[in-house]
Amino acid sequence: MAPYLLTALLRGPRRHVYLSSGSHFSGYPSLSGVDWRGATAGSYADSKLFVTALACAVARLRPGVPSNAVDPGWVPTRMGGPSAPDDLELGHRTQEWLATSDEPEALTTGGYWYHRQRQQPHRAVHDEAFQDRLLRALAEETGTAL
Repeated sequence: MAPYLLTALLRGPRRHVYLSSGSHFSGYPSLSGVDWRGATAGSYADSKLFVTALACAVARLRPGVPSNAVDPGWVPTRMGGPSAPDDLELGHRTQEWLATSDEPEALTTGGYWYHRQRQQPHRAVHDEAFQDRLLRALAEETGTAL
């Protein structure tokens, strides 16, 4: 809910960059049974699918503001563990590039990125009906419209 709520409440950002994960490919595009309040643990993969779909919904609904999702890779952090195979430095470079660069590719919108390469996300990410159901559910749960 936090990425949605921040998006809904922030006025005038120049760009949106959402943190996704390759785990979103294992997410299930269903909103039934989701505990939005967090009393029970949800699926990490589902949460990353939802945030990636949110990034693309924002791109569709706010065409003048680039909105993208970034997979930093499996990096050696507390969560990723010391043997994670990706480069920690590369993990944040794409986020920084999308947030600040004036290169034409960085100004595109509705993308899912991994190490400065646009990738094809889970098929549900670009499903506008799924995006709309997600936005409605988040608006109801937060009491805040996008």
